[in-house]
Amino acid sequence: MSSETGFDPELYKRFPTQEKRPEGELKQLEDVWCGPRRPWEWITAINNNFIGVYYVGAAMLFFVLAGVLALLMRTQLALPLNGFLPQETYNQIFTMHGTVMMFLFAVPAVEALGVLLLPQMLGARDLPFPRLSAYAFWAYLVGGLAFFCSLFFGLAPNGGWFMYPPLTSMTYSPGINADFWLLGIGFIEISAIAGAIEIIVGVLKTRAPGMSLDKLPIFAWAMLIFACMIIIAFPSVILSTLLLELERALDWPFFDAARGGDPVLWQHLFWFFGHPEVYIIFLPAAGAMSTIIPVVARTRLVGHRMVVMAMLATGFISFGVWAHHMFTIGMPRLSINYFSAASMAVSVPAGVQVFAWIATLAAGRMRFNTPGLFAVGGLVIFVMGGLTGVMVAMVPFDWQAHDSYFIVAHLHYVLIGGMVFPLFAAIYYWLPMSSARPLSERWGRWIFWLMFAGHNITFLPMHLTGLMGMPRRVYTYLPGRGWDLLNVISTVGAFMFGLAVLLWIVDMMRNFRLFGAREAGNIYDGPGLEWLPNGLYSLRSIPVIKSLYPVWDQPDLARDVAAGRYFLPGAPRGERETIVTSPLNAEPQYLQRMPRPSSWHVWGAIFTAGFFLILTVQAYAASVISGLLAIYCIVKWCWNMDRPMAQASVDIGGGVRVPTYRSGPSSHGWWAMVITLIVGGMVCLLAGFAYVFLWSRRPDLWIAPPDMSGLIQGVGLLAVAGLCAWGGPAALKLDRPRSGVIAAVLLFVGAAALVAASATDFTTWMGAGLDPQASGQGATVFALMSWQALFVGIGAIMGVFAVARWLFGLASAAQPATFELIGLFLAFTAGQGAFVLLLTRLFPGAEMRSWLMMTGGLLVWAAHFLGVYLISSLGDVAATADAPAWRGAALVFSGACLVAEGAVLWLLARRARVTDDEGLAPFTIGVGLTGALAGLIGVVWQTAPILMAG
Repeated sequence: MSSETGFDPELYKRFPTQEKRPEGELKQLEDVWCGPRRPWEWITAINNNFIGVYYVGAAMLFFVLAGVLALLMRTQLALPLNGFLPQETYNQIFTMHGTVMMFLFAVPAVEALGVLLLPQMLGARDLPFPRLSAYAFWAYLVGGLAFFCSLFFGLAPNGGWFMYPPLTSMTYSPGINADFWLLGIGFIEISAIAGAIEIIVGVLKTRAPGMSLDKLPIFAWAMLIFACMIIIAFPSVILSTLLLELERALDWPFFDAARGGDPVLWQHLFWFFGHPEVYIIFLPAAGAMSTIIPVVARTRLVGHRMVVMAMLATGFISFGVWAHHMFTIGMPRLSINYFSAASMAVSVPAGVQVFAWIATLAAGRMRFNTPGLFAVGGLVIFVMGGLTGVMVAMVPFDWQAHDSYFIVAHLHYVLIGGMVFPLFAAIYYWLPMSSARPLSERWGRWIFWLMFAGHNITFLPMHLTGLMGMPRRVYTYLPGRGWDLLNVISTVGAFMFGLAVLLWIVDMMRNFRLFGAREAGNIYDGPGLEWLPNGLYSLRSIPVIKSLYPVWDQPDLARDVAAGRYFLPGAPRGERETIVTSPLNAEPQYLQRMPRPSSWHVWGAIFTAGFFLILTVQAYAASVISGLLAIYCIVKWCWNMDRPMAQASVDIGGGVRVPTYRSGPSSHGWWAMVITLIVGGMVCLLAGFAYVFLWSRRPDLWIAPPDMSGLIQGVGLLAVAGLCAWGGPAALKLDRPRSGVIAAVLLFVGAAALVAASATDFTTWMGAGLDPQASGQGATVFALMSWQALFVGIGAIMGVFAVARWLFGLASAAQPATFELIGLFLAFTAGQGAFVLLLTRLFPGAEMRSWLMMTGGLLVWAAHFLGVYLISSLGDVAATADAPAWRGAALVFSGACLVAEGAVLWLLARRARVTDDEGLAPFTIGVGLTGALAGLIGVVWQTAPILMAG
């Protein structure tokens, strides 16, 4: 096996070690990872064993609350012309039911399951950012409870969980009900993104040594794909809620057709999130099914690699299906045909997983315990929902069934079969890992059959009511239409389902014993690392992984792990630590210092939630104060990070020594920053889509952009910011007497240049007479500038933060990570600002070909810089592992970029001979020349160390 980082795989043969472990080693480990000892420490705890349980418990609380709302709705619909609920109350309950189920239960529940299980499953002490997980949880809990409580004051949203404008515009929803949804859900999705960042970095960087991607547990694969999908999809709902709130608060007409907006834009943005969310919910549940079914069948999963590929394909195809919900809005026939085909194609990888589960059950000897019943029941229900999904993917049928109760039935078959039943299977299967007593098998069987029967009695008749013409989203109906009996049956089934959930709550109260002296353990004989003996520190020692099913394949593994015969058997520096490994082969790279519990993340979450919630009631001064307090708490939280290390390297077992500090692409912090910037970039790209989309609707309302001088000034300032962002960390790494002050000043100047560029852009547009309330152009341009201004503001705080680090003596070449991450953020902000400038100034005012060539040149330039940066980060690999392939890749990639840049430059020069386009062509040529020259310098600068390594 070739090495990914220069680590010698032969070192794995030293394990398990045979030496006797030092006295007191285990006691020290237990003391370092001790649980709460005072009442308030239960709140400030950050260990995944606590936060994961809190998270799952909160998600199930919201599941129960949303279920109670569903029972109220079914009671209202049981009889025609029923007066149980007034229309406005029903609309609020209907909206809250869908919103709580989708946003406060489904996604948080599976994310919570990942936070709870992944450290033990991967053999890590904890996920790499435990405070971030805790912050995400408290923000979710506080924000979610406050949002739900709006129902008791008549302030709950009433426009449906999809919040379509113009129904939710100020004209038709003048109160603050819609604002609670827009600000509350937008904020809660930020919490989900924080959790996704934690999961991605955790799965890729904190696996047990030897756990290469082909040995990664199927549930971890599912969580990794789930988190990546959140990073791509959730920015869309953040943007859509932000745009609608701006329209309601500031009268910017994004969705007002009379002023150049379009309500269809909301549907594109919302469903770009909304339909992938179905698969975001399904994939972790499918991962749980692929974990549980082999255990209950007592055999290995059939087609493991095919299942992984199917999950990857599901995640990819799901982003091409969003207009599946928009067949009736009048899209072009070509678009309808494409989305219809994609909607059917996405069922193929789901079918691969279903057949793999069936084959596994057939190949083994099925044990019908409670997890097995829920797994098989979920499989049956999900297949039924999938069949109706293929039906509604056919456009003629969808035209007939759209907005009928047939769609309600289809939705619930997919979501309950694809997520709720697998979640209950997971709870019964993994609860003995955290509880001293397992849940009752006898009660579990009653709960399953009541839930299975209740679901089908509730939703199977809805297919008929839908086909008989009953529309969805109505609070009552007239008698004599043949719907009466079917609705009574559905209501009876709903109460059966509710009874099953009630029995489950009682069973939890009877048997769930958290953090006892010992857990119930591996009562179902699972094969994963999570079933090894563990404590609050996860595993006593981190084993070398040799197969997909380590507990089944290595009979002595549990004994050796508990005896401390593998990696990191103690706390070598007396701190909370975990091993960070490489993303492909999981080779040990360095020892990460984990944070201790504190209250800053809790207060930060509370004040962040307060900022959004107080903004809803338009108490702007109080909201600003809460926001400033949140910033203070987060800065205070970050201040103690990146501290000096007393030891440069430590022995992590078997004589294997690893560094105690890393920066750059091999560090976990770098990965987290890059993922965060991808989220910001997705929001900006989608805002750019909104800009182009609204132009295509009403180009007659658009005015000419400002003159080219403002563009040149802005690009110049952004170039200065980008150079300072690169120069600051580079200066620090020189490790000269004044490196710290030079690095801090460069980053501060870069942040100041970003502020100046943003101000220049704003003032030039104002001088051109653009009014954000007058047209879709004004609204989208100011929205893009506002998004950029948000990043500029954060960059300014970071610039001040860098100066403060230097003033307090914390700017050191030995710990450059903080300065590197600030530089990375500032560089991204400069690039994002250039995108905003060029898009709004050159499209559509510039001649189209010049614009396309300009965009192509800038994309090649950006790819060039990114490529040489990433390749240069592998210089150490080339030097230590003697990997000439990387040197060749650097040369080939750089050569290809230079050829592409030359081609773009030639095309621009050719274009300049036939058109001037108000000075655009000379300007683009200048930028093209600058890009090519900078790219050439970058090639020499970045690849020279790699070449010299050979």
